[in-house]
Amino acid sequence: MVTVKLLNSMVISKSSDRQVRFCHSPVLLGWTSEFGFLNFMRLSGRLPDDLRPVTLEPGFSRYAEGSCLVKYGETHVLCTASIEERLPFWLRGSGKGWITAEYAMLPRATAERNKRDSRQEQSGRSKEIQRLIGRSLRSVIDLKTLGEHHIIIDCDVLQADGGTRTASITGAWIALHACIQWMKTRNILKADPILDHVVGISCGICSGSVFLDLDYKEDSTADADANFVVTGSGALVEVQVTSEKHPFSGDELSHLLRAAQKGALELVRLQSLLVS
Repeated sequence: MVTVKLLNSMVISKSSDRQVRFCHSPVLLGWTSEFGFLNFMRLSGRLPDDLRPVTLEPGFSRYAEGSCLVKYGETHVLCTASIEERLPFWLRGSGKGWITAEYAMLPRATAERNKRDSRQEQSGRSKEIQRLIGRSLRSVIDLKTLGEHHIIIDCDVLQADGGTRTASITGAWIALHACIQWMKTRNILKADPILDHVVGISCGICSGSVFLDLDYKEDSTADADANFVVTGSGALVEVQVTSEKHPFSGDELSHLLRAAQKGALELVRLQSLLVS
């Protein structure tokens, strides 16, 4: 098993246990960044355009056809991929496959206990996030090459500290990739239907500065926050941007996009280290 880790940096090193780390470089307390804002070190000690430490651990689940434990800092999500025997009725006989996702948070994934989701009483938030995860994965899959197979991705949040949906997307792609490889080794699939990588990343405007990969404290006090879904080629799958306090300008949106693209590039590099 290979685990990759990103530790707020751009310098790669490999340890004897085959873990890949990105080592942190020296920082200044304040400067004017490429994003056009005067930026200062965050409360967490990160620079404004730093990701949290990121870990991708494939093969975490013993029984699933594909799995990955993804960590964005203190946000931990277990993603599993399972082959479902039955296609949605409207796809039967079409020659195409389908990918769906289910998302849930454990009751004590947060500081206070939340009510457990059930099929009968699933929250609107969970429904919205799982649809986002499914759309994101399907955007980089050739459904015709997948054939009449249905893959279900389960994303279970073990611990939440902001960015659970974006972490889920990044980890779900690893789980899906592992599932596809499992199918190919058993001649269930003849060709690889995966067209590209896909990752999720958040960013926001906090006190006039653009911050990449918000944790919960930053997200809860941000002037505006955004979630970006980005492919390995840099194309956008989905953009969710909300003004929490004050309207934001087109220039600010451009700065958010550039920050997200930088973070997405680093996440795609991590995924590539696992599947290359």
